[in-house]
Amino acid sequence: MSPDELRAFCLAFNAAVEEFPFNPDISVFKVCGKMFALSDLSGRPLTINLKCDPEDALRLRADHPGRIVPGWHMNKRHWNTVTVGPLPDRLVRDLIEDSYDLVVAGLPRAERLRLDRP
Repeated sequence: MSPDELRAFCLAFNAAVEEFPFNPDISVFKVCGKMFALSDLSGRPLTINLKCDPEDALRLRADHPGRIVPGWHMNKRHWNTVTVGPLPDRLVRDLIEDSYDLVVAGLPRAERLRLDRP
């Protein structure tokens, strides 16, 4: 998955936006003002921080050592840093969608309904 494909996939979700609150190199993808992904799209290797259920986070780290690690500069219980290149694109897409869904699940009901994600 290329940086452009990663950006396009993150922005394809309902109400997803890209912002640069930290510096011009760090893309932060948000839904309704809440972050669901964060990446330096020019970084090599290409990595992305994603929100994750704590139990799933531990399992993913064990299943993909060195490729999925505790979130860099994030709450390590709830965030993973995923190295995009060595993992199958389908897995990366699933992890991004899971992150988006976790963030949306924490939004007020009216927002979730507006996003068509009850």
